[in-house]
Parts: sequence; C-alpha cells; structure tokens
Amino acid sequence: MNHSIWTNLTLWLPVAIALGVQLFKFVWESARDHQINWAVLLRTGGMPSSHSALVTSLATAVANREGADSSLFAATVVLAVIVMHDACGIRQESGKQARVLNRIVREIFSGQPITEEELKELLGHTFPEVIVGGIVGILFTLIALVWF
Repeated sequence: MNHSIWTNLTLWLPVAIALGVQLFKFVWESARDHQINWAVLLRTGGMPSSHSALVTSLATAVANREGADSSLFAATVVLAVIVMHDACGIRQESGKQARVLNRIVREIFSGQPITEEELKELLGHTFPEVIVGGIVGILFTLIALVWF
C-alpha cells in the first residue's frame, strides 16, 4: 500500500473544502459587487467561515478513518472548538475594537493627512458564519467520503 502525504484524504479533503469556501466567497462577492476583488481570496471573515469548515471537515474525516471513540478524533474536536470559538469570539471583538479606533482616528484627524494604515476591521466571524462554516465542513466531507 502506497502511503504518501499526497494521497492522504484526511489531510487534503479539509484543505480542499476550506479553499472551496474561500473561492465561493470570492465568486459571491464578485457577482454581488459587479467587480473582482482578489483580496477576498486571502481575507478572513465573511459567510461562511472557511476556518470552521476546515476544522469540522478534519474532525469528520478523522472520525471516519480512526473512529469516533479515538483519541485523535477527540483532539480534532477540541481543536475545532478552539478555532471556532476564537473566530466568533476573540477575533470578532478585535474587529469591533478596530472599527472604533479607526473611527476615532478619522474624527481626530479629519481634514489632515493620516500616514498610518487603518486597522483591519473584518477579523472574525459572526456566530451564524461559524455555524454555517461548520455545517458546510461536515456535510461536504460526508459527501466526499461516500465518493472516495
């Protein structure tokens, strides 16, 4: 049996799903805005969460390969919870703080040139974005596992 990182479905399926979600967001926003914005491909935030899709896909693939009673599955579930909580909690709050700080800087320096770049505001996800990303990760992994 050929064991290679390149044939490891448990690795590449979550990566492909996360990339697919990012591509979906790129196509969706390009169609909605009637212009191509290449930055969307690398941007965090938005519906659905590609991070959530990745970690739930990984947990689902590990459960399929190793069993839901395995230590490895438990570790991937813990990782998924941490990533999803971080995306919805800490990074979302950081984005809110960035919006407030950017507004304060604009008001203080209105009419004057500002040399500093604005803080990135779209850092995290809303709870629905995280949940939908998680569902997408699980569903697409289950569908792909039936085919492979």
